[in-house]
Amino acid sequence: MFRKRSRIFGAAFACLVFTVSDAQADGAPELMQGAGCMACHSVDKKLVGPAFSWIAYRYKGDKSAVPKLTKKIQAGGAGNWNALTGGVPMPPHPQISVEQATIMVKWILSQKPVPVPK
Repeated sequence: MFRKRSRIFGAAFACLVFTVSDAQADGAPELMQGAGCMACHSVDKKLVGPAFSWIAYRYKGDKSAVPKLTKKIQAGGAGNWNALTGGVPMPPHPQISVEQATIMVKWILSQKPVPVPK
């Protein structure tokens, strides 16, 4: 009986976690707008930086993408998109928490992956 309840509890907990994660990801565009991300990025075209759909394409299947890109948001960086950006670096965003950056990255990676146009 205990094992059956444990499995039921585990399944219910997994559903709850999945739902909370989805709810957080749903708020990502507003979070990103407030953080200024949309001043340099858009979903489907280059502004200053690459489109989110291009980022999703580049990191598709990369299991280390979430922590790597979370750190990139906070620390800033350059060199990954030089051909596209002309070397314009992404400034650091230390005011964005790890949790917020993770939500943003998961949303970015959930976009339809599209290769960079030639």
